Amino acid sequence: MMKFYYAPHTCSLASHIALEEAGADYEAIRVDFKTSQQRTPDYLAMNPKGRVPVLVTARGVITETPAILAYVAATHPASGLAPLDDSFAFAEVQAFNSYMCSTVHPGHSHGIRGSRWADDPAALESMKAKVQQNMTDFYEVIESRMFRGPWVMGENYSIADAYLFTVSGWLKQDKVDIAQFPRVADHFARMKERPAVARALAVAHGTA
Repeated sequence: MMKFYYAPHTCSLASHIALEEAGADYEAIRVDFKTSQQRTPDYLAMNPKGRVPVLVTARGVITETPAILAYVAATHPASGLAPLDDSFAFAEVQAFNSYMCSTVHPGHSHGIRGSRWADDPAALESMKAKVQQNMTDFYEVIESRMFRGPWVMGENYSIADAYLFTVSGWLKQDKVDIAQFPRVADHFARMKERPAVARALAVAHGTA
């Protein structure tokens, strides 16, 4: 059985959803950020980055959301979570997930974890002030150029949908009204109706 380390209100939700969608055999283990559990020696020995998500497999530890999503899809091909038999289509999925990881997620993090990039109070406030506009700009690209519909990559649901749903859940905190992106808003509402999403959310929020 795999072990999956997560924390509420983080990007780990995307991997959690994928594990549920795939019907994977795993144990979910909550990491308490309030007590800095992610900085303890035991946790850092497993993941020296001190972050989530972490997936412990029979072959070793996997970190980073795009990698975990791809691994879940590849090891559970019957779930159809990625176009594994089409190299170009799979690269397109990875391109979307990489955009979420390398561009959109940091844009959000500048508002709540600016200390990763700067110490000067003025710089921190400047980063916070840019979050709303940056996230709006990123989502305009997703809405108009990247989202194919009805799912991210088109007709077939994929690991990209779990990632988009997770990050879209942060827009309200970033003072961005999701309603200005009708296709993304519709996607977000439909994702909430999926049983696997409901199960992952229940565990993440401690209501399961």
